[in-house]
Amino acid sequence: MTTSSAPQRVFLFLQGPHGPFFARLARMLQRAQAQVLRVGFNAGDRAFWPDRSTYIAYRDTPELWSRTLQEILDRRGITDIVLYGDTRPVHAEAVAQARARDLRIHVFEEGYMRPYWVTYERGGSNGNSRLMDLTVERMRADLEQSDMDSALPPASWGDMRQHVFYGALYHFFVLALNRGYRNFRPHRAITVRKEFALYLRRLLLMPAQAVDRRIATWRIRHGGFPFHLALLQLEHDSSFQMHSPFGTMSEFLETVVRGFAKGAPTHHHLVIKAHPLEDGRAPIRRDLRRLARAHGVADRVHFVRGGKLAQLLDEARSAVTVNSTAGQQVLWRGIPLKTFGQAVYAKPEFVSTKPLRLVI
Repeated sequence: MTTSSAPQRVFLFLQGPHGPFFARLARMLQRAQAQVLRVGFNAGDRAFWPDRSTYIAYRDTPELWSRTLQEILDRRGITDIVLYGDTRPVHAEAVAQARARDLRIHVFEEGYMRPYWVTYERGGSNGNSRLMDLTVERMRADLEQSDMDSALPPASWGDMRQHVFYGALYHFFVLALNRGYRNFRPHRAITVRKEFALYLRRLLLMPAQAVDRRIATWRIRHGGFPFHLALLQLEHDSSFQMHSPFGTMSEFLETVVRGFAKGAPTHHHLVIKAHPLEDGRAPIRRDLRRLARAHGVADRVHFVRGGKLAQLLDEARSAVTVNSTAGQQVLWRGIPLKTFGQAVYAKPEFVSTKPLRLVI
């Protein structure tokens, strides 16, 4: 891409984040003399890809995707594959075929290297990241040989309302304009109609939930008790589903509440913090009340809706999570952290390997 004599790179984009990010990235690649193509699986994919000449609509059943992808790779001379998340079925198949052909694999993901919203890696992300196999010593040695300056993190992580808005808009397109993609099956367990309704409800309730969150946080910070944090994730998120020992968030809550009841001093409290995008599809609050009562700690367990972590972390004694990106914020503050799933930061030098009852 840097000289006219170099072979032209051909980038095949698959599903991306809700919104215009992939289209903007593609335009930048085109300016660098690369060719871009996009496979869309539904009307939401199509809506955020304005260049019809580079758009390939996939309208067949998921079972035929493998064969169709092979034909695209052969006929179009693809050199690079770009995707958002590497575990949903259509992407997992693409990664497998790309590896067999020794193609470059560019994986974007929800920004698990905070404070950025999007993370980029070659080959895989989360539990499939190359960072999983790197020791801390190797990381340190590689960084010493690198002459790349680290960019200063932004003061703000972005507007959550924009994230929710694009999610609602994407699912509206799929819900209302998807007649041309009758064989489309969402990679989530719920229907597109339900997904859209949850996004819309989340968007409308954001002001009221912000008030609820501030009140709950104030009560905890001024409650006069030491507390421990449990950082929840979205139950349907790929990092939770594919790289953890739990099938549901309720299973994780059971482990945490039981460990807290057995190991924590009786004057300590447990704060359960929901993911900022939690939309109610998993009955977290109901399950938490049931578990707290069952283990005799109902008066010492608190629930906080999403929001920023800083205020709670400033006074937390320890934290526990499956493999949330928020674990990095815990580590930055030197707070003891226990993880249960695979995460790029879950190295023995950083996280606790003790039983949960000894951490909290």
